Amino acid sequence: MRMALLALLWGSSFLWIKIALNGGLSPLHITVIRCALGAAVLLVLARSARQRLPRSRRTWAHLVVAAFFCNVLPFFLFSVGEQTVDSGVAGVLNATTPLWSMGIGLALGSERGRHPLRLTGLLLGFAGVLLVFAPWQESGLTSWGALLLLAAAVSYAVAFAYMARHLLGRDGAPLALSASQLMAATGLTTLALPAGPGVGSPTLGALLAVVALGIFGTGLTFHLNSRLIADEGPTAAATVGYLLPVVSVALGALVLGEELSARVVMGMAVVLIGVGLTRTRRPGTPADEAPRAAVQAGPISSQTSAAYRTNSAQRAGETVGYLSIRIKDSRGESA
Repeated sequence: MRMALLALLWGSSFLWIKIALNGGLSPLHITVIRCALGAAVLLVLARSARQRLPRSRRTWAHLVVAAFFCNVLPFFLFSVGEQTVDSGVAGVLNATTPLWSMGIGLALGSERGRHPLRLTGLLLGFAGVLLVFAPWQESGLTSWGALLLLAAAVSYAVAFAYMARHLLGRDGAPLALSASQLMAATGLTTLALPAGPGVGSPTLGALLAVVALGIFGTGLTFHLNSRLIADEGPTAAATVGYLLPVVSVALGALVLGEELSARVVMGMAVVLIGVGLTRTRRPGTPADEAPRAAVQAGPISSQTSAAYRTNSAQRAGETVGYLSIRIKDSRGESA
């Protein structure tokens, strides 16, 4: 039930964005409100868990960079892209994030699992993307909106790489770190408001949609996912990521009456198969690769990659600590 609820909340984010856009809200206003409400929810959760916001200026500097690539840019790009692309397709293209993460890891030399099956999954996943876009057909999805949605997934992948390098395990307060990151995102997007369009006259449905997006699709999903990882393990949490595009496609069709061609559905299936293969681990691969799969699974998990790798759990209001051990290899590099 918890996995189903989490998949529904995450997968419905694209539906809420579409409703808010159709109701008169601009992509920038959707992004600002989403970040602000998500930050408010996480601040309440952090306070209830007695976690304090970071005080280090260096940590805040890293949080600002992470907020831009993890929240500001992808949230805005998804809103702009959905002005011309269906919400279901947006969910499908979001599912490519793990593929971009692995590609970036291979390019930077930080990806250790160069198993042939994983590389096959990478190629298969991008073949699925090509099938979705179908540039060889006049009815294909090759447009600025679709490309912006794909750029949002790339932005998530860039953010994961940055956060893994600079924010993992800092201060031992995952809720507070995530709240701080969304606070930084709120500040960045608020600064951009004078350059954006006026508020206009949004409908009540648009306002309710963006409130649901901020509270449920941005704030509460982090808490549910972190508890799922703590109670059931990262594999269960990663499984939710495979359900997100299915949920977004189903909601788009049922609620908004969006039509999906057989080609797009087939492309989605190929993408998910490719993502599944990239998550394959050989026997003996360090177990910390599994949490990374959960981090890359969905749109909201990008806010919390630092949290998932700290091995902290929130159980009955009690923070369970962890032991961090650093060793050096033969070249003297920390690991």
